[in-house]
Amino acid sequence: MLASLRTLLTTYPDILRHSTLPACGYCCAIVTGSRAMLLTWCAPQGIERCRVPPERNSDPLVDRRHRRRKGDQHTFMKVLLQTCAVVAVPLLLVSCSGANAADPASPPIYNPYPSGILPADVASETARVQGEVQSIFQQALAEANALPPANVTGQPPTQQGSGYRAIMTLGKLMNYDVNMSALKNMACASCHMPYAGFGGPIPSVNLTMVAYPGTYHFRAGKRTPQRYTYSPYFPALQLDNTANAFFGGNFWDGRSTGYLLQSPDAEQAQHPPVDSQEMGLPDTACIAWRLSQSQYVAVFERVWGAGSLTGISWPSNTEQICATPGGAATFGTNVTPVSLSPVDRNRANVIFDHWGQSVSAFEKSVEVSPFSSKFDAYMKGKYTMTTDELAGYNLFKGKGNCNSCHLDGRGTTLSPGQTDTSTAAQVNPLFTCFGYTNEGLPLNPRDAFYYQTTPDSLGFTANPDGFGYRDLGMGTFLRSGFGSAPSPNAEWTSQAPLRDGRFQVSSARNAGMAPSQCPTTEAPGPYFQKGFFHNGYIKSLKQLVHFYNTRDVYPFPVTSGHCPAGTTEKVDCWPMPEVKNNLDMTVGKLGLTDLEENQIVAFLQTLTDGYTVPYPNVSTFTGQCSTGGSASTQGNETLIATPTLPPCSSNVCAIPPLPNPAIP
Repeated sequence: MLASLRTLLTTYPDILRHSTLPACGYCCAIVTGSRAMLLTWCAPQGIERCRVPPERNSDPLVDRRHRRRKGDQHTFMKVLLQTCAVVAVPLLLVSCSGANAADPASPPIYNPYPSGILPADVASETARVQGEVQSIFQQALAEANALPPANVTGQPPTQQGSGYRAIMTLGKLMNYDVNMSALKNMACASCHMPYAGFGGPIPSVNLTMVAYPGTYHFRAGKRTPQRYTYSPYFPALQLDNTANAFFGGNFWDGRSTGYLLQSPDAEQAQHPPVDSQEMGLPDTACIAWRLSQSQYVAVFERVWGAGSLTGISWPSNTEQICATPGGAATFGTNVTPVSLSPVDRNRANVIFDHWGQSVSAFEKSVEVSPFSSKFDAYMKGKYTMTTDELAGYNLFKGKGNCNSCHLDGRGTTLSPGQTDTSTAAQVNPLFTCFGYTNEGLPLNPRDAFYYQTTPDSLGFTANPDGFGYRDLGMGTFLRSGFGSAPSPNAEWTSQAPLRDGRFQVSSARNAGMAPSQCPTTEAPGPYFQKGFFHNGYIKSLKQLVHFYNTRDVYPFPVTSGHCPAGTTEKVDCWPMPEVKNNLDMTVGKLGLTDLEENQIVAFLQTLTDGYTVPYPNVSTFTGQCSTGGSASTQGNETLIATPTLPPCSSNVCAIPPLPNPAIP
């Protein structure tokens, strides 16, 4: 029967490559054998849901090359479903089909991990998310098709009436397009789904390996996917010399500075597609190439001008290069392996910039950053907080000292009995100061990055230092160090020792966002498991508040997994910080009671969007909720013992200016 399935899939290659079957294309299994690929469509909602969509010959946005005769599609689906009904294909690698694209051959699975680091369901959960991504991509295509004709008028020329919708829709298409990864199996949204506040969408990954698998399974990054709701509101990175503090930028370490586009969010959108451990394109020009082959060329050119995706003389091996994940030894140190003339390289760079600007437009839209929470309604006098929510808000801006960094537009009342007489400075506060701080998180030994010490089949080694790696956050970036990105400003380099261990103060908005099916992040639930802070060590908002409250009440000179007998990690034992330099001492011993911690959690949940109007696609989650346990010890069953740590690698800690004091 397996041979029959192979025959079927080779008999209908064009349908397989160009099918527009959203109901049936929820996922695909890529089964590797002798490096050959076998692709099967899955129909988890039942055969009766598999209907071939009607031809839409009037559709101006879908390339007619992708249309196929309806009869062939029906025959294909009928035989495929009959065959798949009796064939059990062992899934060695699960990924997702590209939107109307052929999947390239995949390299063998890379699995350097000890047992238990990769969650058992990582393959099926990856497929589940890609089905959700594909569904929203089809939604975006429908929205693009519904755009009214462009009416460009005025000086400077403007798309009157539809310009906003057009660029936001373009950004949405890009955000959910799996073709923008080397192996056409991963979109930006694969690590950032709406129901998670545009953070990590796989509970088991959030609970265990923290960093998400990239296009090449199972390479992975090194940090929790940062939520990008409200990220377009962050200013370009700047050093305030008076305060001697950095503000702005995007990413945990600030490496998306905004120096070129003056939009750190647009530049943030440019990083994952060419990150070797994420979407893996080996050249920024691959974005231009893949966009030129996409279903939405007409939408791009509507926004950025006729011919803006044409005119580049692409080498014949462009797709072969772009389908090879970055970091492959064959590229050496060449970061522009697609051979283009200077003129064509410049055109590709402009398209790459337009990619970032378009995605940023989507992220600033009401689909991502709508200011629709209970708190927003409260600020406008349209919501009355509960007793616990209001008490939590008063603690947030008072005894808890939360709004010293997560600014709410009001004053801070730290003294007992002090009354806040300040007026709201903002009608839409972002609950961040845009700054960077070291809260003293312990090293998380479950982070997948520590185990990627051997080369994969392409010759790439993500982390040759293993547990000798220390995440210095912004300090590493300012040194242009290993695992970060080049700093565009040499004048900042001397600041690195003062920034070691510091990470961006994320917006508190949507920290509690969860799917409507499991509408909380807190056990006993039903809840959606998240990971908090840059290394995902904290597993609930309750733990997060308790950490701020008691870090310096229950400190122990141990690493995670080694708390003394009679103590409980994250309850009355906090392991030592990964980086002790530059600790934020305004928190750690706040004196909050257990009830007060819970009240702050209740307030944080008022910052979740979707109260005044439904949050788009919050119900697209098709996974399972978790139940049971306590928010205080949530995830503790997955704690593992940190191995004996070697000294900090010279790749990290011997790069001048040296950390001060030295990091062990």
